[in-house]
Amino acid sequence: MGIVVVEICDSNLIHTLDVESIIESEYPEVAVLISDCLNYCGLCRLKPYALVNNRRIHGKTPEEALDKIRTAIEEELAIYQ
Repeated sequence: MGIVVVEICDSNLIHTLDVESIIESEYPEVAVLISDCLNYCGLCRLKPYALVNNRRIHGKTPEEALDKIRTAIEEELAIYQ
């Protein structure tokens, strides 16, 4: 398991991208977990989001959300360097 954990709801709009493969190939120290539900009822239908070390990151589009997730990962990794 990585020092940074990205959690994604299986029903989320961000799932139009292969976030798991993208993030894990760019950041080998990051673990991406896909869950059936993250218990943020309704949010997954409204906007693409993920949890990065339990911090909610979202965007207007899946691509914007992915960019913000990358930024959040970089911030988290900076703590451990």
